[in-house]
Amino acid sequence: MTALVRYQTALLIRSQRWLPPFILYAGFLGIGIQGGQPVLDSLGYAAAALLPVAAWLVRICVTNEPPAARGVVAAATAPARAHLACLLVALACATGLGAAATAVVTLISDPVSTGHRTRVPPLPAAGAGLLAVLVCALLGVAVGALTAWPVLRSPGRAVPALLLAALLSLVVTGSPAQAAVGGLVTGSQSGKVPLPLLPLAAAVLFAAAATAVTCALTSRRAP
Repeated sequence: MTALVRYQTALLIRSQRWLPPFILYAGFLGIGIQGGQPVLDSLGYAAAALLPVAAWLVRICVTNEPPAARGVVAAATAPARAHLACLLVALACATGLGAAATAVVTLISDPVSTGHRTRVPPLPAAGAGLLAVLVCALLGVAVGALTAWPVLRSPGRAVPALLLAALLSLVVTGSPAQAAVGGLVTGSQSGKVPLPLLPLAAAVLFAAAATAVTCALTSRRAP
């Protein structure tokens, strides 16, 4: 598995297809976050913006190889293992990007509540932001896995499905991402730092289920 992850990582880096989602995420942060804003609000925005980026990274990773090359890799290892490596690389890239954004946002934001009346400790706030980032990265990987090959083959169907699923994951009540981001916003209003442990557990379960389903499908469908 380690060799497969290294292979998929090198393939992603050399393809430079990671640049558009990275630039998009930087654009989201540049437009939506400014220095001096309440830290928890800014961290919530940074986490929410990561979800569609993570889903996009999954789509890039699972379609990076030509079908023939994908077939060779699957035959040399196993289709499910090859697909799992793609998802792990996408998750690692999204999480690393979100962690870097969390550090920058924490440094430039004001450690206060929404009304600037209560001080918010920066380190616990950064920890809560990292948990929210992980929730959104996991859910984004699940969305990407369920809206890309081998579940949906046609880009005409897969891309709109990805966008719709990412949006719903952020706004539907009960979604782990909505709960994690909403907890940061609510915490900013009260000045209390939340710990989105339940949303994280739910995101792990959802991502694991989506990964299991899509990896199983790769063994049944030809590249």
